[in-house]
Amino acid sequence: MKKLISAKLASNILLAALGVLFVFHILVLLGVLPADIVWGGQITDAQANLVTLETVALVVTLLFMFIVAVKTGYIKMDGFRGAMNLSVRLIFLFMVLNTLGNFASAVSFENLVFAPITIVLALCAFRLAIEK
Repeated sequence: MKKLISAKLASNILLAALGVLFVFHILVLLGVLPADIVWGGQITDAQANLVTLETVALVVTLLFMFIVAVKTGYIKMDGFRGAMNLSVRLIFLFMVLNTLGNFASAVSFENLVFAPITIVLALCAFRLAIEK
């Protein structure tokens, strides 16, 4: 895997995709994009539920971006190397589970669009995780 893609490129792909995901969730939160294309299509009635779930998604996305930026060296935090290595592995696990959830979703948008994207992100996270 190390010969297929550099850790720097994998991290840049992750950061760009997570940035787009952040904007996507803001657009869902603002009602620009329909809420029924996220969360398995189960948020159709309660606005408060949508706000809570989308806020969690935004916080997790920012946390992932921070972890990737630290692991890559864009943000300097030398004392947390072990924690960042573990965190990137957890991001990989999250992306794998997210992919499975996207494939299991009754929403075709999640099956056809998000699942392939999360596969790529999982592979990028894996590449970053195996970097020393």
